[in-house]
Amino acid sequence: MKILIVGAGRVGESVAESLASEKNDITVIDTAPQRLAALQDRLDLRGVVGNAVQPSVLKAAGAEDADMLIACAPMDETNLVACKLAHDLFGIQTRIARVRSPEYAEGSPLMGKQGFAVDAVICPEQSLTTYIGKLIEYPEALQVLEFARGRVSLISVRTVVGGPLVGHVISDLPNLVPALPMRIVAIYRRDAAGRDRAVVCDGATRIEPGDELFVLAASEHIRGVLVGLHRRSNPVRRVIIAGGGRVGLRLARQLAGSCRVKIIEADAARCEYLSTELPGEALVLHGDATDEDLLAAENVQETDLYLALTSDDEDNIMSCLLAKRMGARRVLALINRRAYADLVQGEGTQIDIAISPAQTVIGELLAYVRRGDVAAVYSLRRGAAEALEAVARGDRKHSQVVGRRIEELKLPDGAQIGAIVRGVDEDGDPQLIIPHHDTVIAGGDHVVVFLPRKRMVRQIEKLFQPSATFFF
Repeated sequence: MKILIVGAGRVGESVAESLASEKNDITVIDTAPQRLAALQDRLDLRGVVGNAVQPSVLKAAGAEDADMLIACAPMDETNLVACKLAHDLFGIQTRIARVRSPEYAEGSPLMGKQGFAVDAVICPEQSLTTYIGKLIEYPEALQVLEFARGRVSLISVRTVVGGPLVGHVISDLPNLVPALPMRIVAIYRRDAAGRDRAVVCDGATRIEPGDELFVLAASEHIRGVLVGLHRRSNPVRRVIIAGGGRVGLRLARQLAGSCRVKIIEADAARCEYLSTELPGEALVLHGDATDEDLLAAENVQETDLYLALTSDDEDNIMSCLLAKRMGARRVLALINRRAYADLVQGEGTQIDIAISPAQTVIGELLAYVRRGDVAAVYSLRRGAAEALEAVARGDRKHSQVVGRRIEELKLPDGAQIGAIVRGVDEDGDPQLIIPHHDTVIAGGDHVVVFLPRKRMVRQIEKLFQPSATFFF
């Protein structure tokens, strides 16, 4: 697929890195030659220097035969105009824009073909707020991702000593918790060097303390699954947010009604603005989040969740480490640099969760890039693995999956079908199936597949594509 990316900032760089690794033909447009040169040295792509709101620049980038344009420049105006030009002048089939302003929401007439001609709106700040909100709802989880319109969820959780299901083999789980049907699709276990390694995940595998498990289950059963693997559920009631930027403000607004929220911001003028935008029960503090005296004065040791959401990776890491040492129950750091995220994630550094803003939107973009009928895609383990929701189309004659048992499918080694949702597009309550080797896939099924390696994606896409002679 030939893809144009407008903007080589943090989001654009992450998008380019993810898509270039999958053999797509990528061209990145940016006004900064140095930034493009650094990208070209590291990735297999082409850079074009210029402003994407100029038709000549788009033409030089190859817009005339491009399949998709992803506009993720810093300014909304640039992204919207680039999509309009891509549609009106070059006929690019799919146009995606990063837009921060809520006035240009997806579905608005302004975004239609007669307006800015944007097919999909991506807002990293909103995606990040939603993502963190799920982690607050399920505080034992490292990741919570939804499929089939929220009917089924994939969670990542690190097991602890004393968890009711810890110490048992996977084949015992249906007998131990018959009311909680689930499928463990992957287990990562720390080796002697402290690195997580994938282990064989079958009925004979024993769940050990410290394992990172990826589990698929009905969304209404997620809390029960977490309690079974993590011993207890401690709701989040007290939150400190370091950083009053766009993400910090959005999150404070979202939590103010259900939690006691304190927000620490270093800029005095921004503090005044936050005070006018947040409800009275949210406390705005002017100060440095790495100030030990300030954290002590605000009783950080009684905090259920400490979130470092500033734009400075080093400050986020240091303030989280400090808060954890002072007694915060759980800490989350926003980290833009992938190398930092890999370095600090895990028990060894005491930072519970490291989140990359760019990675939270990659899944939304991948659903448009994936071939075949793919309804949702999520990037896992900082881009190393993926989980996708593919829709089975056709009949036994025209499809490689419909009408066949799972054991008959030619799945890549290590890939697992963890859940099937039947009847998503019909009236009534969709049926969730935790499949076995003899489960037969039907036409219209939404199939959730876990892939331990990204390079397996193309095989799954081809597997779920109906033949060219099938008509929907």
